[in-house]
Amino acid sequence: MSVSVIVGCQWGDEGKGKIIDIMASRAQVVVRSSGGNNAGHTVVHGNEVYKLHLIPSGILYKDSLCLIGSGVVVDPKVIIEEIDNLESRNVSCDNLRIDARADIIFPWHIAIDKLSEIAKAKKTGTNIGTTGRGIGPCYVDKADRIGIRLYDLIHPEILKTKIYETGELKNEIITKIYDEEPLDLDAIYAEYKLYGEKLKKYVDDVSVLTYNAIKSGKQVLFEGAQATLLDIDFGTYPYVTSSHPIAGGACVGIGVGPKVIDEVIGVAKAYTTRVGNGPFPTELFDKTGDYIRDKGGEFGTTTGRPRRTGWFDAVIMRHAVRINGLTSLAINKFDTLSGLPKLKVCTKYQLEDGTELEDFPVTLEELAKCSPIYEEIEGFDGDISSCKNFDELPSKCKAYINRLEQLCGCPISIIGVGPGRDQIIERKV
Repeated sequence: MSVSVIVGCQWGDEGKGKIIDIMASRAQVVVRSSGGNNAGHTVVHGNEVYKLHLIPSGILYKDSLCLIGSGVVVDPKVIIEEIDNLESRNVSCDNLRIDARADIIFPWHIAIDKLSEIAKAKKTGTNIGTTGRGIGPCYVDKADRIGIRLYDLIHPEILKTKIYETGELKNEIITKIYDEEPLDLDAIYAEYKLYGEKLKKYVDDVSVLTYNAIKSGKQVLFEGAQATLLDIDFGTYPYVTSSHPIAGGACVGIGVGPKVIDEVIGVAKAYTTRVGNGPFPTELFDKTGDYIRDKGGEFGTTTGRPRRTGWFDAVIMRHAVRINGLTSLAINKFDTLSGLPKLKVCTKYQLEDGTELEDFPVTLEELAKCSPIYEEIEGFDGDISSCKNFDELPSKCKAYINRLEQLCGCPISIIGVGPGRDQIIERKV
């Protein structure tokens, strides 16, 4: 038996899709545990590029069972489009199953998400920077115990009752708080009834399927979405997602206990990026930041927005190591840094009064007051994308990797040297 968890260690977009694809090729069961279609995994598989938002990366392997847990919020229109797109490219989705308890995103979630962001921006001059896909409002309804689940979606009479009960409440909010036109609940029911008919064959109990797979000794991969600093408890609140993308959240979002997990692999970049608002201690506003963004292709998979870029932050990584119980790290995009004469790594933070912090601050207010304390490391040159083992890397690149291990307190088991699935170096740790 081997159960692995993949988690993001920074603010997302660390290249989890690539690492998950590699791990999924060796797994028999791949499970998604949290988030929604605000996640975006770009997977290069053979000569094809796939952009997956809800469906686990294991779908590209016909013998893998792909599961979506109850912790995921599902936009039925999006997942049906994703299924249709994959099948049009001769990728079968017959091995996909979705937990009956997964909450469903409705048009009112998307409307309120967007209207809320506009209202916050008008009132305070800033907003959270959500993707506007209704993820947060759907989780709000789940916590408020008025959510509509996949089970309801495939039972038309239950669906009809719940759409009118919840929809009327949401229309009150849309019309009286945001002064917008109400949504057409009749049209929503007709649309979502069809979605239920299309998705019915995929509905199952993912907790049971996962548990049975583990007990039978199968290779199981828990696929993460978003990242540690977007966790609603341990991220940079309030600039976070609405779920738990950390390792512990995998257990909750799937329905299995933590004792079944054998390894937790944290994914990061050889530098740091962020999308949306909020403090970012190592952010670069100069030509180096532009160089990293352009060479690394730092534009969002889901939104296309340019990402904010900065130097590697070891304070963040130590936080991720502790929160997730990481057993090793997979760090991507070392190739992006090639050609820079000097590299910097943030080893500590400094507050305005001169106090130095080795641990990530608890509050956003304290983080906003932090300045990075850097250690400068010699940069490296050359094309490393064809390197197949650690010894083939330039000596200065190896020195950078070794120093990151020391500062993070965690071994680096996977080194990304290019965008391709085969452009990695695996090391025994």
